[in-house]
Amino acid sequence: MESMVALNVAVLTVSDTRTEETDRSGQFLIERLTGAGHNLVEKRIVQDDVYQLRAVVAQWIADPAVQVVITTGGTGFTGRDSTPEAISVLLDKRIEGFGERFRQLSGDEIGSSTIQSRALGGFANATVVFCLPGSTGACRTGWDGILAEQLDSRHKPCNFANLVIPGRGQHG
Repeated sequence: MESMVALNVAVLTVSDTRTEETDRSGQFLIERLTGAGHNLVEKRIVQDDVYQLRAVVAQWIADPAVQVVITTGGTGFTGRDSTPEAISVLLDKRIEGFGERFRQLSGDEIGSSTIQSRALGGFANATVVFCLPGSTGACRTGWDGILAEQLDSRHKPCNFANLVIPGRGQHG
């Protein structure tokens, strides 16, 4: 059996109030991704501001060392939620099924409230980007229900890992 290829992942928490000490969702994602054998390249917290978000994610997309970007927070409709607006313009291709699948799984947990999630995914410069809601429960749903398999190079019949690993069919 082939061994899993570890991916280089950057995690961004989008919040006007969280600190490293109170960022449970970001810490959850780090625990899950490192527990799965992936590498944490960088972890940051930025305010829910379109231009700050866009600047950080654009920097990671441009960095050949970063293969995966996962954001948590700012995907709802309240206050300054602006992650989809900040990130969608950076994407070369959207992964429509990511948001659809996330809401399907989330609906089993929180019912119709899942329609207030604007979780999204896409590709930019051979980097795969996933934007999850800010709750730890939503991060658990996204990681356990989708990302754990889709970032595992051994998952069949297909996965996103093989699209960001150099020489394995890069996505552009």
